[in-house]
Amino acid sequence: MSDRIVVDPITRIEGHLRIEAKVENGVITNAFSSGTMFRGIEKILQGRDPRDAWYITQRFCGVCTTVHAIASIRAVENALDIHVPYNAELMRNIIMGSQCVQDHVIHFYHLHALDWVDITSALQADPAKTAQLQQSVSDWKYSSEDYFKSVKDKLTAFVNTGKLGPFANAYWGHSAYKLPPEANLMAAAHYLQALEIQKEIIKIHAVLGSKNPHPQTFLVGGMALPIDPNSQNALNADRIAMIKEYNNIAKEFVEKVYIPDVLAVAPFYLDWAGIGAGHKNYMSYGEYPETNKGYPNDMWIPSGIIMGGDLSNIMEVDQSKIAEDTAHSWYVDKDAKHPYEGATEKRYTGPKPPYQFLEVEKDYSYVKSPRYNGVPMEVGPLARVLVAYAKGHKEIKPVVDSVLAKLGAGPEALFSTLGRTAARAIETLVIVNRVDKWINDLTENVRAGDYTTHAGEKWEPVTWPKTAQGYGWHEAPRGALGHWIVIEDGKIKNYQAVVPSTWNAGPMDKGDIHGPYEQSLIGTPIADPNKPLEILRTIHSFDPCLACAVHLTDEKGIEITKVQVL
Repeated sequence: MSDRIVVDPITRIEGHLRIEAKVENGVITNAFSSGTMFRGIEKILQGRDPRDAWYITQRFCGVCTTVHAIASIRAVENALDIHVPYNAELMRNIIMGSQCVQDHVIHFYHLHALDWVDITSALQADPAKTAQLQQSVSDWKYSSEDYFKSVKDKLTAFVNTGKLGPFANAYWGHSAYKLPPEANLMAAAHYLQALEIQKEIIKIHAVLGSKNPHPQTFLVGGMALPIDPNSQNALNADRIAMIKEYNNIAKEFVEKVYIPDVLAVAPFYLDWAGIGAGHKNYMSYGEYPETNKGYPNDMWIPSGIIMGGDLSNIMEVDQSKIAEDTAHSWYVDKDAKHPYEGATEKRYTGPKPPYQFLEVEKDYSYVKSPRYNGVPMEVGPLARVLVAYAKGHKEIKPVVDSVLAKLGAGPEALFSTLGRTAARAIETLVIVNRVDKWINDLTENVRAGDYTTHAGEKWEPVTWPKTAQGYGWHEAPRGALGHWIVIEDGKIKNYQAVVPSTWNAGPMDKGDIHGPYEQSLIGTPIADPNKPLEILRTIHSFDPCLACAVHLTDEKGIEITKVQVL
């Protein structure tokens, strides 16, 4: 028996994503990923001042704002050979590290956890047993029977309203849910706590960046935030202490809630350590420069390429080998090109909406298909953790080994849907502790009398060459992010951004080789084609970001969500 499943839109993501899958005898045998929204900011940038690019590129997405800012800044600095002061690098590390921690907390609890946690089951939980469970996994301060009873009462009242909002279309009661009611209640409580904690984490951006989203203090050449121990209008000891306290809040939650939750949930779903591997090709650009040599030198998280899951052979990344294939994408130019030469001229040739299926033998997505030396690459926390693990990273490797030991699994278990989820948690733990180090390093550098935050010698366009080109990389929460810029006569001639979800969500290339999303779904068992929860588990493990997600409503306000099985 063969079914064609359509899930459109995929919710609990940023952007508009459609997945089609062919299911035979309860297993996905083919899959297709389609980004159904066009993004054209690259064209808006042409002719503008390169120093303004970082501010505009933040508008690629309403969530991933900071990451585009830093990649854009680095692209211009690379093109103009600008070296950033050490204080500025440390500030940037603190901003980007806290962004990653907050993003991962939100992803696990608010975007991905409900693929494993059945909220309706929590209504049957015994609060006393839930308290015992909580106390057995960590000494988190919210662990009393009364607390969990209050959460259960709150959930019950919410369900009784009949207005479930974002929870209305979930697959509650699905046979693939395996957690006992008490574990579901504990996870539901942490879902609510994470809503509050993530607000505290990101206040670091308010101190160092003036606001979030869309921080204001990045600047080509460093940071626009002055350091002055004697001024309340600059970064001083009080503000650094404030940053440290916000990071301490994050550390407590990650260590006592996030990590224990992952370790508590994973044993119920160990079969998912063998599902969702994909191509097993991984790429990390590396991140977080830690010396005064500046980016991209001496990075704490290393760069590297893994091919076919071979952890014994880590290759270095060569940006000249990156190209975007558009053989199955809705664009005019069908030649695979390096981002310096890339074009963004859309041409929709798909079926007229509303349609039943994509024309997958032709073009079927607005997402391009990036390739490294002609090969698809998975990017993201799993790629970073695997590269670091294979290189013997002194902070990451011990944590990976500890998690694998607790799960009774080997490194091969990381090549999976469960592996992506575990890698994100591992990365959150090591980064939240590293942010503490960067805060201390900044304090010591200021104490030594270094107040410099900006290198201004190449600020004016008269100091620039007539033509220049450069690229800026950042390991965003979702993976390897790259911006490429071509400057001519002081203006932007061409600009291309290759984002993590472009690497992961791209359609087939000219050789009909699937992108990472697509390949990772092939071989996935489907218990109920009418409720394809398994598709959501693997797709959400990548944390898709095609832009800010919205729910569609008709003129009567009725939510439109389609799961079609034929």
